[in-house]
Amino acid sequence: MSVDPMTYEAQFFGFTPQTCMLRIYIAFQDYLFEVMQAVEQVILKKLDGIPDCEISPVQIRKCTEKFLCFMKGRFDTLFGKMEQLFLQLILRIPPNILLPEDKSQEMHPCSEEEFQLLQKEIEQLQEKYKTELCTKQALLAELEEQKIVQAKLKQTLALFDELENVGRDHGTSDFRESLVFLVQNSRKLQNIRDNVEQESKRLKVS
Repeated sequence: MSVDPMTYEAQFFGFTPQTCMLRIYIAFQDYLFEVMQAVEQVILKKLDGIPDCEISPVQIRKCTEKFLCFMKGRFDTLFGKMEQLFLQLILRIPPNILLPEDKSQEMHPCSEEEFQLLQKEIEQLQEKYKTELCTKQALLAELEEQKIVQAKLKQTLALFDELENVGRDHGTSDFRESLVFLVQNSRKLQNIRDNVEQESKRLKVS
């Protein structure tokens, strides 16, 4: 089999020419083996009709295998020549032929140096894209944090509004006065709680 990958031909046919030749080779071998089996069966039937035949089925099998090896050797030689003709003249795309999808290369040819520059430019664009993608992800994460902070700020402002409303209900319109009022009430409640706890402990002791 040829070692040339013939990738351009594979692009056109959808399979490599070597694969095609290999399948033809296997099909021929399978057919040759089936024919030899059929010939052997015919010979054995003919021998059954001959009285006192000294040729045994084992001898027939040995002769069949020997003839099969001879035919396979001849076939391999002929197939090698056929493979060369197929790969060189039939399944090969001439070097001056371009496939329809590659016509743009003919219209816009570029040198090896220009191709290398294009490759480098593509790599640079890919790196820029990756950098911008990472930047976008970082900005999205920061935006989520800002949303959380904004939500907490709204809660705090709502709490201040509630405190101011409580202060108005108790006759204090200034927020500082409302805060002082709440602190005083909180201390009173704490003192009441402490007194209740002390009284509870005293009752348990007594």
